[in-house]
Amino acid sequence: MEQLVFEQLNEELYSEKLENGLTVFILPKAGFNKTYATFTAEYGSIDNQFTPIGQNEGVKVPDGIAHFLEHKMFEHEEGDVFQDFSKQGASANAFTSFTRTAYLFSSTSNVYKNIETLLNFVQHPYFTEETVEKEKGIIEQEISMYEDNPDWQNFFGLLDALYHNHPVKTDIAGTAESIAEITKDDLYTCYNTFYHPGNMTLFIVGNVEAEPMMEFVKENQQQKKFKEASNPSRYFDEEPKQAAKKSKLIPMPVKVGKCLVGIKEAAPHRQGKELLHHELSVQLLLELMFGQSSENYQVLFSEGLIDESFSFDYTAEKGFGFSVIGGDSSDPKALAERIEDMIHSFIDAPFPVAAFERIRKKKIGFFLRALNSPEYIANQFTRYYFNEMHLFDVIPVLEELTEESLKETLHAHFDTKNQLASCIIIPEEPNS
Repeated sequence: MEQLVFEQLNEELYSEKLENGLTVFILPKAGFNKTYATFTAEYGSIDNQFTPIGQNEGVKVPDGIAHFLEHKMFEHEEGDVFQDFSKQGASANAFTSFTRTAYLFSSTSNVYKNIETLLNFVQHPYFTEETVEKEKGIIEQEISMYEDNPDWQNFFGLLDALYHNHPVKTDIAGTAESIAEITKDDLYTCYNTFYHPGNMTLFIVGNVEAEPMMEFVKENQQQKKFKEASNPSRYFDEEPKQAAKKSKLIPMPVKVGKCLVGIKEAAPHRQGKELLHHELSVQLLLELMFGQSSENYQVLFSEGLIDESFSFDYTAEKGFGFSVIGGDSSDPKALAERIEDMIHSFIDAPFPVAAFERIRKKKIGFFLRALNSPEYIANQFTRYYFNEMHLFDVIPVLEELTEESLKETLHAHFDTKNQLASCIIIPEEPNS
């Protein structure tokens, strides 16, 4: 078992790659009452073209199957595994993102028993044609709910405007038509390929002792048999660098319009420290341009173009990345134009050195406070790990950033001529 000491953060992280390929991380937090664990597959909604483990030819599976598989994993021959966690005093959940599927629990007691339940249910798939057909109705209702959600439609409308072919533009849950095609055999194909221990990570954080917990996980895994580990081969259609379309307009039954402006990442294949450097730089630049302390935010607010819903974010994973800026607006078309103009003005203006130093300190403070949350640590650590980054490198990399490095990122990422797109939700006309 390897021990990594982070003196600046006063953290000790233990890790080991087991014989079956599973990577286990344990972060003891003395004084914490709650223990939180995530068991995560590097498999998300974008992984719909791949070569199944043990086969030579690639397949394409229906959109939404990773999310469908997540739903089905909680159902076993004996019933619903949520009830087992509940009896053991734990709160369990799961989520599917573009690139990950995570199963998790938090508890203040029965930690070993809950770890055993987590490992056992995720490593014991049970699908029948009957239960698969039954699940389709449940997920169809979930898809319908999101189709009526203007924020969700605004976000995926923006991704549709940004991307030509990449599956990130497709709703994580798929469509009613795509999930209707899913079969029991499809689920087993995806499970056997992506839920191999070699493609998964277990992260445990809380009031635990590293050595006995690691031995407990090892004993659990040694009782199970898996095929030899191999990296899944995934395929993606070629994606042009330019945004697919400049703007997209969606009429919906809303009282207030919505506007999201996106910047598509032109070089989406960064990994490791290069990605961490770029990601933190873009986040700082967005804060400088549109944070609540910025002049742009105050101007947009005083002009009545934004309200408290206004926000911004940057997402970057293997093969795709984008910035998103916007929120509710009484005039979403005007807001989209103002955001683009403000990005241009920021690029041309002298770099705000004093504001940069202030925002960097603010971000370091936020990160240190976030380390008090076991949920934040576990979820973020796994995401960073799958992108060959290290969560505990955030502060050193923030300290490395300079005015010049941020200027380079500013010109590399904020290409409004080729990479910018917007999606606008407008109130439907009566009787439309």
